Amino acid sequence: MKILVTGGTGYIGSHTVVELQQKGYEVIIVDNLSNSNIDVLPNIEKITGVKPLFEKFDLYDNVKTSDFFKRHNDIKAIIHFAAYKAVGESVEKPLMYYHNNLFSLINILYGMKDNNIKNIVFSSSCTVYGQPEQLPVKEDAPVLKALSPYGNTKQISEEILTDTCKTTDLNAILLRYFNPIGAHESALIGELPLGIPNNLVPFITQTAIGIREQLRVFGDDYNTPDGTAIRDYIHVVDLAKAHVIAVERLLENKNKLKNEIFNLGTGKGNSVLEVIKSFEKVSGVKLNYKIVERRPGDIEQVWADTEFANKELGWKAEKNIDEMNLSAWKWEKAIHNKATT
Repeated sequence: MKILVTGGTGYIGSHTVVELQQKGYEVIIVDNLSNSNIDVLPNIEKITGVKPLFEKFDLYDNVKTSDFFKRHNDIKAIIHFAAYKAVGESVEKPLMYYHNNLFSLINILYGMKDNNIKNIVFSSSCTVYGQPEQLPVKEDAPVLKALSPYGNTKQISEEILTDTCKTTDLNAILLRYFNPIGAHESALIGELPLGIPNNLVPFITQTAIGIREQLRVFGDDYNTPDGTAIRDYIHVVDLAKAHVIAVERLLENKNKLKNEIFNLGTGKGNSVLEVIKSFEKVSGVKLNYKIVERRPGDIEQVWADTEFANKELGWKAEKNIDEMNLSAWKWEKAIHNKATT
């Protein structure tokens, strides 16, 4: 069975491609390489023994997207990761985020409709909840006004999918995940941001290895035990496995609704300072960090109620924060060793 993974050379996408190929699926990747590297492909091949098919273009280009689907009309399901994803950048460049994230999804849905492809797993985010009124946050929690254009593109994309499912034969699973970190145990793939990282853990590892002089902690005056923001961090491989389960649920017609929503997290929140202390413990490296002002668009605290995903999908996150940090550190050291040899 052929599965299209958009954004498949990216961080979560590449780990999901590995899990799919290890399950025997034929994978084709579409990515514009705007936030990833083509070197991911041979590394996926080293892990799985199979090099996935790959095409480079922008999915917001409706002509190229339409042509792609005409040439690959035997696709059975799509996992849609391709999107710009940095909260801070989206506040600074909202039009770029709306244009890329929304037009890409719309073009994919037209391609699916025209070629009778019925199944899509959508990469959504806990940002759709804004700052939840109750924690842990359940799937039926109100979708509050997004605090960033990035979060808003996820909300709008969910609405587009929900409305399309009502009027067509489309089946969708929306995976609202929390904060993926860590890397594959092989240290052949992991999070590799281009330029200055927007996410916490790559900035931690780059500071520890000496690429960044200092780590900034955005705010220590939040209403949390240590004053720093709290997130639900989940290992990227745990997350990737959930995508495979979601695809199989659709392919085997086990979905109970045409449009299903699942939270993917550990169900436990960790503060920024807790993540830093965990990293220092597992790596043996003392981090140079500084408390600075809050960052626009960031929420105070959020973590998942994972009971529905645990029961309905038969999936559960397995790795703890120390294991996540250790795998991220092994990945950072592997990159550094490759660059210096």
